[in-house]
Amino acid sequence: MCGIAGILEFGRDTRANPAALREMCRAITHRGPDDEGFYTDGAVGIGMRRLSIVDVAGGHQPISNEDGTLWIVFNGEIYNHLALREQLIARGHRYSTHSDTETIIHLFEEYGADCVQHLRGMFAFAIWNRNTKTLFIARDRLGIKPLYYKLSPERLLFGSEIKAVFAHGGVRPEFNRAALPEYLAFGYLSAEESCYNGILKLLPGHTMTVAPDGTANIRQYWDLDASTTHESRDENHYVQSYRELLEGAVQSHLMSDVPLGVFLSGGVDSSAVAALMTKLRRESVETFSVGYTEQTYSELPFARTVSDHIHSRHHEVFVSEDDFFGSLPHLIWHEDEPIVWPSSVSLYFVARLARERVTVVLTGEGADETLAGYTRYAFTLKNAAMDRAYRSMVPSFARRGLRDAIATSSLLSATLRRKLEHTFLAKDGNSWASFYFDNFFSAFGAAEQNGLLTADFAQEAAPSTAYNNVLAFWEHSSGEMLQRLLYTDIKTYLVELLMKQDNMSMAASIESRVPFLDHVLVEFATRIPREAQIQGLAGKGVLKKAVQDLLPHSILYRPKLGFPTPWSGWLAGPRLETIRAMLLEPRSLNRGYFRREAIEKLFDEHRAKHRDNYDRIWRLLNLELWHRVCLEGESHAEIGEPAQRMASTR
Repeated sequence: MCGIAGILEFGRDTRANPAALREMCRAITHRGPDDEGFYTDGAVGIGMRRLSIVDVAGGHQPISNEDGTLWIVFNGEIYNHLALREQLIARGHRYSTHSDTETIIHLFEEYGADCVQHLRGMFAFAIWNRNTKTLFIARDRLGIKPLYYKLSPERLLFGSEIKAVFAHGGVRPEFNRAALPEYLAFGYLSAEESCYNGILKLLPGHTMTVAPDGTANIRQYWDLDASTTHESRDENHYVQSYRELLEGAVQSHLMSDVPLGVFLSGGVDSSAVAALMTKLRRESVETFSVGYTEQTYSELPFARTVSDHIHSRHHEVFVSEDDFFGSLPHLIWHEDEPIVWPSSVSLYFVARLARERVTVVLTGEGADETLAGYTRYAFTLKNAAMDRAYRSMVPSFARRGLRDAIATSSLLSATLRRKLEHTFLAKDGNSWASFYFDNFFSAFGAAEQNGLLTADFAQEAAPSTAYNNVLAFWEHSSGEMLQRLLYTDIKTYLVELLMKQDNMSMAASIESRVPFLDHVLVEFATRIPREAQIQGLAGKGVLKKAVQDLLPHSILYRPKLGFPTPWSGWLAGPRLETIRAMLLEPRSLNRGYFRREAIEKLFDEHRAKHRDNYDRIWRLLNLELWHRVCLEGESHAEIGEPAQRMASTR
């Protein structure tokens, strides 16, 4: 819906700087091109940029309660706000707008910090209490909307994007060097830290209350309980219950006073959303898809099949190799941190296409992490069972020898080596970090980092810390293995996916909504028993059966491609040498992170097809571009944005 930012000064008689607040909001104008608003009261200043969606005429922010003692800025959508509004009016609250923002502030009057328990939607908001001189900040349960902050003895700064915090002028961007091992492993940081020193994330499901003296009280108000599965019932029970909850979630996410559409990949998730939206609205919907000029990597034929089936007004955009690389620095600037997945780029292009016709899109994000949709879930369950038998029969020295042979043998092709490296034959079953995280997430495991990092930096950054944050979530989980896997991914991997979804859509000034992440639906889905969810290596069994009356069998049961990108193909051409040259420039090596010989070996292995290092090269390229754009201030705007030369409507 918008972007928010704020300042709270702690010194005696200090006042928030209105000019600095305006600069913070100006930095995120793309999040809200329609309107802006500011409120200052002595030490506090809160502001917003608005993308007008609900109560377009009357929803200007900041908004206050009846007597002006509470003021709010809000980013998101509250899908149950009309029901809450009726309850609050019955309790004597008086409304001056029709916006969901005002409902939050009246809820705060009634319930204080517990107001978040009543909200159903996506949100990040800040409420200033003039009576207590405290600032209350909250983020939604699953992290759909972002919130970053910098807390120092002098002040609190916060914003929807990190660039808003730096725009204040009192903070200088510096690399959080201790975070490099986790970045090299996963591409993102899974706890509260960011890639910048001192810039933190308010974690999903948390609130923060900041007192006038700078004391911050952070509280977790929601946690997913997937520790026990539902009582064993007939599969039809889960199918019918999930369909009812999903249809209700999609219905609620249609709340809007502006045009809506759907990002349609042709996979089960987005197709289900598009089909349900068509059923509920009883009219053709706008659907938007993206593909590559390299047809091998395009899912557009599947999206077209769904579009024809539901009779949508379908629009497509193609991304070329030049488009991809030309936009990369610009999009790193939008994400504020290195881009984790190449699919972020295509997401931006389809968002930009959608913005020509709608202001809001629904997406299929979140189904895989809540319904065991990724192959890695079923594979890990089977891999773990085989590993237990393997370890009981084969001596440890023989297992080590086979692992070494898989890693080093010149007799194996890069493709076969990559497949074997995923199995219990190449992973140490005694180490969960190796068995799961190295297997499916990590570009550079701890052992690989020891060879990559310079001796001085390895001692400083400690590669052994790469898994600490994600393992903390794993250790906190409980129940059957599938439920523990889902819990950990929802708390880590999914949060990063949502950041990508939010930033890439907001870069195009469009709001994306994720009905699969209605928290009531998530709480139900993650407790569905394994046998109802997984058949063979395929997951999401309940979802497929729940929407089989709406979609073709060929869409429901086709192999999952996972939004492929021609990145590995592009690295087979001259682009590989261009990236290699950049990473070996004195400017890059003088940072002191990586050994020159390790970088050279990485590219030599890839060129010789001894090892497929495309994900490692992507990780290093993005880190280097991020340093140049976000830390050193190299202008991403000089590169320009590529034209959408190949857009089409069907």
